[in-house]
Amino acid sequence: MANTICCIFNIGAHYRTPIYSLMDKELECDFFFGDTVFSPLKTMDYKSLTGYKKTIRNRRIAKGWIWQSNAWPLVFKPYKSYILNSSPYYVSNWVILILAKIMGKKVFVWTHGMKGGEKGKTKFLSKTFYKLCHKILLYGELSQTNMVKEGFKKEKLLLIYNSLNYDYQIEVRKDLKKTNIYQDYFKNNYPVIVYIGRIQKSKKLDLLVKAANKLNLEGITCNLTFIGKSVENNEIESLVQELNIQDKVWFYGPSYNEKEIGNLLFNAKVCVSPGPVGLTAIHAATFGLPIISNNDFQNQMPEYEVIKDGVSGNFYKAGDFEDLCNRIKYWISLPM
Repeated sequence: MANTICCIFNIGAHYRTPIYSLMDKELECDFFFGDTVFSPLKTMDYKSLTGYKKTIRNRRIAKGWIWQSNAWPLVFKPYKSYILNSSPYYVSNWVILILAKIMGKKVFVWTHGMKGGEKGKTKFLSKTFYKLCHKILLYGELSQTNMVKEGFKKEKLLLIYNSLNYDYQIEVRKDLKKTNIYQDYFKNNYPVIVYIGRIQKSKKLDLLVKAANKLNLEGITCNLTFIGKSVENNEIESLVQELNIQDKVWFYGPSYNEKEIGNLLFNAKVCVSPGPVGLTAIHAATFGLPIISNNDFQNQMPEYEVIKDGVSGNFYKAGDFEDLCNRIKYWISLPM
């Protein structure tokens, strides 16, 4: 065990299966996963990992603060290095970081880092937490740039970005072609706007429904498809009924079949995530679909960096509904 890396993660999301499997194969890791992130999330098959050891309990101990039961004693095991994927709000990680520092062990934190909007106590807390780390593994360039401005050495900030099952998706992409999947469902040939991901309030999908409705009322006829599980009583389906556009909206439901997803994305005109975009951007871009999201980068997810404005999509002015509608109108009006 002396040469093994100890990975203590908040959960093992299903989409992380490829990277965790590669780590399992190449890095001789032991894996400890938290049991929940307090919202519905499909997890991977932990037993597929040779190094899987245990699922540990995540407990809320105060608003926004998490304790991972039985995580901190792992610092006393004969591991030389630890990888944690969480934030300063996982209290047990503070214990691991401090004890590891004393014991001369290395801790790598896989995190969003500092996006530049931190102030006061939040900023102090974040800087102190990350200073305790040996290296910081970041999802995006914005955090790296901001943390360098905050005095962190660039060589301590390693960009690893985020991904889905890229190798398999590329194989799927090679075989994609235009199909009648939307014409068969909607019984028309109008352009399709799509969203893929969990259907939740933070994504501001009510704006997407209202935008599609507005465009249709203005004679710019279009359809809207949601690919993903509905969570958090988001009331999106109720809004669709209220606006009486059921015939223009397809709640496809969740899918983890990349061939199925590739077909849906490849045959749409644009992907839209009015709130933080996250892995939605990666999924869409991989299958050649332009993406629209907002330009409030300090509150965005790091995957927004996939979007090259005017090339692979657009950023609309956050809070400007008319601008969102205009951006969608532009992309769905382009010839196939």
